[in-house]
Amino acid sequence: MTTTAGPGDEQSDPGLSAIMSERRRLINLGYRLLGSLADAEDVVQETYARWYAMSAREQRAIESPGAWLVTVAGRICLNLLGSARARRETYVGDWIPEPLPDPAEWITGGSGVGGIDPAHRVTLDESVTMAFLVVLDSMTPAERVAFVLHDVFRYPFGEVAEIVGRTPAACRQLASSARRRVRTARTPAGPTAGQAAIVSRFRTAWEAKDIDALISLLDPDATATADGGGLAVTHLQPIVGGERIARAYAEIARVAGDRTTFRECTVNGLPGLVAHQDGTIATVFAFEIAGDRIRHIWAVRNPEKIRPWLIQPPTSTG
Repeated sequence: MTTTAGPGDEQSDPGLSAIMSERRRLINLGYRLLGSLADAEDVVQETYARWYAMSAREQRAIESPGAWLVTVAGRICLNLLGSARARRETYVGDWIPEPLPDPAEWITGGSGVGGIDPAHRVTLDESVTMAFLVVLDSMTPAERVAFVLHDVFRYPFGEVAEIVGRTPAACRQLASSARRRVRTARTPAGPTAGQAAIVSRFRTAWEAKDIDALISLLDPDATATADGGGLAVTHLQPIVGGERIARAYAEIARVAGDRTTFRECTVNGLPGLVAHQDGTIATVFAFEIAGDRIRHIWAVRNPEKIRPWLIQPPTSTG
């Protein structure tokens, strides 16, 4: 990079496009580390603010601007993860990672009211399924950062060490510990088409308030967790047991009546549901399916976490 520039000076700064091209990678990193697109966007903003706070000479002295941006973003995420645990103690109910729609379902365009900037979209793969993100959230901040940077983004431990502030050997141990957590929590999942069929049958049974059909689709030890964040009415404690979940969800359908409709969609890369209430998306449901049974349901009702869904076109997929 040979000159410094602000975000609006791309024509006079041939290096700006290279710097800004890192934005999507930083969003992807931030989301996996924090489980929140809003927080990931804040991290990216802060990262770029620090870049542009440097002088032209300081910028030119950086051999790899992309690596510098990742290092700064990683350190900011590490600090945020450390403070997040304290914030969770005052969070109303359970905290669930922010659910994401399939990128194809997002409106393209600018990052304002008219749509979402493609650079803000998160690449959906196994590392952003809800089940995976929940496991990541159980890790210590250092474990999570070391694991995501090395195992997901393939950064060598020498570079990870610079971000985490530990030796490469210590980072290798952190990633190994995190890997064991992932292996322990992982369940065998069938093909996506098969999972979609189970979610579709669950939707049909739920709309019919068919408790027996719901029970047949749920693992006997299934868990349903909801996140309203104190901003939406929901169960504050997880519901454990297939039969208890079936009866609770049938009661939800009875109370909601005709005001609520369901749409099958993709949530964090896997089949899920969204609930429309009075024409507005009120809840996003993610599922963990093992074999032919639903093992976990995550219901996100916190309106601050479902904002990417609120600007989707109102098309139906099921």
